[in-house]
Amino acid sequence: MSRLRTFLAIELDPEVRAQLVVLQQLLAKAAPDVKWVEQENLHLTLLFLGEVDERELLAICRAAQGAVAEIPSFNLTIEHAGCFPNARRPRTLWVGVGTGAQEVIAVHDALEGPLLELGCYRREERQYTPHVTLGRVKSDRPADALAAALQKHQAWNAGESRVREVHIMSSQLTPKGPIYTIIGRAKLA
Repeated sequence: MSRLRTFLAIELDPEVRAQLVVLQQLLAKAAPDVKWVEQENLHLTLLFLGEVDERELLAICRAAQGAVAEIPSFNLTIEHAGCFPNARRPRTLWVGVGTGAQEVIAVHDALEGPLLELGCYRREERQYTPHVTLGRVKSDRPADALAAALQKHQAWNAGESRVREVHIMSSQLTPKGPIYTIIGRAKLA
């Protein structure tokens, strides 16, 4: 049996993804050495499972569905540009969740327990912070221009998405970037 690189995510509305691409283009002027996430791949990761045996996928999908079935659907806004770990040494550029952040955390927390029990997930050491990754910085050059651009767009708002389901995704890494495929859906109430 083969293994699939797997994660659980919330898909964003196409209009929100289009606004995130506008922000990527604005930030790119100050950050030429960033590998930007492709528009179709912009999403909000809930849990990264890593390499999962194909035989475990049905159990993962069932566990995810059971975990979120009673959680009502909700709206979230994608806003506030930032970076990890900090503006002096940015590695990951992101936009956070405004409205709906507590609901996203509740979905994450509801999924974590059943997937830990299945043995296909290891709890992260750092606290879960809902965000959409825009890109990853590829060099150690001084980041003053990027820090200024992030500060300028800190209050960026990409709009609102309705969250109705969680996607169980596979990620195939290729030289041109990852190819994401939906392998299951867990519908919210």
